[in-house]
Amino acid sequence: MSTSQRTTAPDGKTFFGHPRMLANLFSVELWERFSFYGMQALLLYYMTYSLAEGGLGFASGTAAGLVGAYGGGVYLSTILGAWVADRILGSERVLFFSAIIIMFGHIALALLPGVVGLSIGLVLVGVGSGGLKANASSLVGALYEPGDTRRDAGFSIFYMGINIGALVGPLLTNLAWATYGFHVGFGLAAVGMAAGLIQYSLARRKLPAAAHEVEDPLPRAAYARWTGIAVGVLVLLGVVLATGLLNAGNLAEIMAYTAIAATIAYFAVILSSRKVSAVERRRVYSFMPLFLASAAFWSLFQQQFTVVALYSESRLDRTILGWEMPPGMVQSINPIFIIVFAGVFAAVWTRLGERQPSSPVKFSLGLMVMGLAFLAFIPFAGGGPNSTPLIALAAILLLFTWAELFISPIGLSITTKLAPEAFRTQMLALFFLSISLGTTVSGLLAGFYSAETEVPYFAFSGITAIVLGGALLASAPVIRKAMSGVR
Repeated sequence: MSTSQRTTAPDGKTFFGHPRMLANLFSVELWERFSFYGMQALLLYYMTYSLAEGGLGFASGTAAGLVGAYGGGVYLSTILGAWVADRILGSERVLFFSAIIIMFGHIALALLPGVVGLSIGLVLVGVGSGGLKANASSLVGALYEPGDTRRDAGFSIFYMGINIGALVGPLLTNLAWATYGFHVGFGLAAVGMAAGLIQYSLARRKLPAAAHEVEDPLPRAAYARWTGIAVGVLVLLGVVLATGLLNAGNLAEIMAYTAIAATIAYFAVILSSRKVSAVERRRVYSFMPLFLASAAFWSLFQQQFTVVALYSESRLDRTILGWEMPPGMVQSINPIFIIVFAGVFAAVWTRLGERQPSSPVKFSLGLMVMGLAFLAFIPFAGGGPNSTPLIALAAILLLFTWAELFISPIGLSITTKLAPEAFRTQMLALFFLSISLGTTVSGLLAGFYSAETEVPYFAFSGITAIVLGGALLASAPVIRKAMSGVR
C-alpha cells in the first residue's frame, strides 16, 4: 500500500494533516471511553455505598482492590483480543464485535441487581474493552507508513479525541446517579456505547486494506485444539470461583501474578519466533525497560480510581457556589487537561520533528512528573474533612496529565514502531499488559493508604517514581542503540 493510499482520502482531504480515517477511529474510542469512564466513575462508590443508598456495602479496601483488579483485567484481556485479531478475525472485526460486548456489559450493570449484575457486567465490559483497545490502537498505527514522523502526533490527536468521551462520561453518569440512582448512570453508559457502535458501523469499510488482514492465520486443523483449550480455561475458572479459591479478597494479587506470567510468556513467544528477524529481536529487547517504566507509571496514575476517589469523597472541598459536586466528577478533571494539552504536545512533537526527545527520554520525564504529583499531596496531609481546596487537587491532576502525555500516547506509538511485523497487534497487547500490571498494583497499593499514613504513602510513591525515571534517563542511550534506528 502506498503512502498516498494510507494518508489521503479519495477526495484529497486529510484530518488536521493526518489520515482521514483517524477521525473515525478516535470517534469510536471516544464513545467507548464515554461509557467506560462513565461507568468507572461510579464503580467504587457503587461498591462502598450502603444498601440503603443503592450500593453494595463493600469495605473500602476490598472495593479498591476489586477496582484495581478489574482495571487490570481489562488490559489483560487485550491479549485475547490481539490474539484473535492476529490469528482469526483481523483487527477491524474484533473491534466491531468487542464494541457489541461492551454495550451488553453496561446493559447488565443497568438492569441486573446486586453482585450478579456487577459480576456479569464487569466481565463483559472488561473482555470487550480489552478487545477494542488493542485493536483500535493497532488500526491507528496501520494508517502510517514506517518512518512517518507524524505518528507520535497522530497518536496524541487520537488520545485527545478519546478523552472527550472520558470527560463527558463521568459528568453525565454522575448527574444521572445523583438524580436517579446508580443503575440509570450505568444505563447512560450503555447508550453511549451504542452511539459509538452505530457511528463506527457507518464508516468501517473505509479503513485501509491492512485493517482487515489476518496477520498470522490460524490453520483450520488447529481450531479444535484451541477450542478445547478455551473450554478448559472456562471450566477451570468456574471451579476456582465455585470453590472460593478465587475471591474478592485475593483477586487483585492473583491478577497481578497472572499479568506477570503472561508478560514473561509473551516475551518468550515473540523472542523465540522464527518469524522475528535479528533487528526486530533487538527492538523487542529495547522495549523491556519501557514496559517496566510503563507498569510503574500506571501503578500510580490509576490511583485516580482508588486513592484519589476515596480522597475526593472524604478530604476534598467539592462545594462550588453553594453546590456540592458529586465526588465522581473529579475524574473528569484529567480528561479536560488532556483535551487542552494533547494538542499542544502533538504540536511540539510535530514542530521538533527529528529533534524531539527519544521515547525513553519521554518515558523518564513522565515518571518523574508523576512522582512530583504524588509529592504534591504532602502539604495537605493531616487535614480534616473537606480541607483540601478543589483547585489544589486540580493542580495535582494537571501533573498527572502531563505525565500521562509523556507516556501513554508515546507508548502506543513506540510499540507499533518496535513491533515485529508478525506480532504487530500482539506487541500492543504487551504494552497493555504493562497497564494491566500497573492498574492491578494500584489497587493493591490503595490498601496501604489511610489518613494516618498519608505522608509516608505519598512520599514513598513519589520518590520511587522519580528515582525510576532518573535511572531510565541514564539508560536512554543504551536503549536507543538497541532500538536500531527507531526513535
